Amino acid sequence: MATDTVPPDSQPDGLLLTVEEAAKRLRLGRTLVYRLISSCELESVTVGRLRRIPAECLAEYVAALRAARGSGAADGSSAA
Repeated sequence: MATDTVPPDSQPDGLLLTVEEAAKRLRLGRTLVYRLISSCELESVTVGRLRRIPAECLAEYVAALRAARGSGAADGSSAA
């Protein structure tokens, strides 16, 4: 009956995202996402000649940003 419900373990938007899709989800520019890929800050895979970003890598990237921010803020924010 509920055709719009999706099982929690499936990803309706796909397992692999284009650079443009990843940029849209992260709300970043396409060029910046390519820079993050080339600097190995954001993981990607090559399928033939195509560059794809595993969807779970977006969450890993954001978690790494939060961890870096947390450790950096603890050092520099108390100097007031």
